[in-house]
Amino acid sequence: MVFSSPVFQFLFLPFTLLCYAAASRTGRMWVKNAALLFCSAVFYAYGGIGCLCLLAGSVVVNWLVGLLVDGAAGGGRRLWFLLGLAFNLGILFVFKYLNLIGDTGAWIAGALSGREVSSPFPRIVLPIGISFYTFQILSYQIDLYRKNVPCQRKCRDLALYVMLFPQLIAGPIVRYSDVRREIESRGTDLSDLYEGAFRYMVGFSKKVLLANSMGQAADLAFGLESGRGMPYAWLGIFCYSLQLYLDFWAYSDMAIGLGRVFGFHFPENFNDPYLSKSIQEFWRRWHITLSSWFRDYLYIPLGGSRKGLARTCVNLFVVFALTGLWHGASWSFLLWGIYFAVFLIAERLGLKKVLERLPVCIRRLYVLLVVEIGWVLFRAENLTLAAGYLRDMFSFSLLGTVRSRELAELALDRKFITLFVVSLLYCTPLFARLHGWLERKRLGIAADAVVLVTFFLSVCEMMAGGYNPFIYFRF
Repeated sequence: MVFSSPVFQFLFLPFTLLCYAAASRTGRMWVKNAALLFCSAVFYAYGGIGCLCLLAGSVVVNWLVGLLVDGAAGGGRRLWFLLGLAFNLGILFVFKYLNLIGDTGAWIAGALSGREVSSPFPRIVLPIGISFYTFQILSYQIDLYRKNVPCQRKCRDLALYVMLFPQLIAGPIVRYSDVRREIESRGTDLSDLYEGAFRYMVGFSKKVLLANSMGQAADLAFGLESGRGMPYAWLGIFCYSLQLYLDFWAYSDMAIGLGRVFGFHFPENFNDPYLSKSIQEFWRRWHITLSSWFRDYLYIPLGGSRKGLARTCVNLFVVFALTGLWHGASWSFLLWGIYFAVFLIAERLGLKKVLERLPVCIRRLYVLLVVEIGWVLFRAENLTLAAGYLRDMFSFSLLGTVRSRELAELALDRKFITLFVVSLLYCTPLFARLHGWLERKRLGIAADAVVLVTFFLSVCEMMAGGYNPFIYFRF
């Protein structure tokens, strides 16, 4: 169930708000938590009962492991922690990466034998959001083992942390320490309701009006055969970059807004990443909760930058190779992660000092060029298609194929041009600063009116039943 769907907007969300309002009237926190947990289970069950059973089973196992880790000492504590770690990573491996291993093995066997070989493993359906909720569970177990958080002795409260529907299937990745106190005690005042609703409506509008429109153009460009022409290739990757950013940023906005309505304060996930002046800075601004997760739970334990330049480069390579595989079970995602690792290592080796002597505009162009090429690897279905697309981007051929005409017609459409420009402006702090200026001038009601009208238009667009994907569902 996606936030930008009629089922969510007109059935699930009103039902959840009514349930939570009724539970809040009791004045008992456990009743409020139970209502949210029930609604979150319904939300996730919409994607399949089997997926819900897997998630619930994982919660119960991790709750029990947490109790055992907390009650043990010395080697026993470490043993239970490692068993819990193996369980969580094993679940992720089986459901996300076993097909990749089987297909790769079958391809190698087929290449050696000269005949077609099938994977020895049955096809496994990827549970929605498994990468996100597994990382949340892992953060609880690791922080508990490090004694950074107390053990959660109530299974229902741990289940609420993992299954809370606003951030369950696509983040932001919330750590247990971020919401532990709010699970135990929280309230919602008019300011929370206003800020939450405002954030949700802005995110919904970005998703439906901007991200979806950019996605249509990107799909047209990537759906063309090689020889699409340089202008169409660049237009397509620009649109995909905007779609990817606005789609995920919008979902994070909606999740943060809904969390605020229920009394939770989720961490921010984006900070104008396309204005970065280095790749290192880009990854501090893009998908912040994932980058900080890998930093705190993998990069720093590996030694971070404390053990010399060579070890730092190795650590960066390992972290970003795994970051690529986290995003998807394919070798193109692994290559994507390694691609960014190469630039991060190059900046460590001296490129960053060179960049710092260049004008800001040149540094930003460098980041955009590197990122755009990286998004080709991210978007293309395989490495062959990615190579063909990159060849078109740098072909200096101005004419595309006959099929490129549909993309050309879209690019000349006034509505598309308007949405493209607005999408570009959303990559800057312009709208945030404008809203802040209106608030300081006591004209916040004007911003509220614009958001309400835009939200209404977005709902109308959604009801028209057009193009409405969500990229990060496949992770």
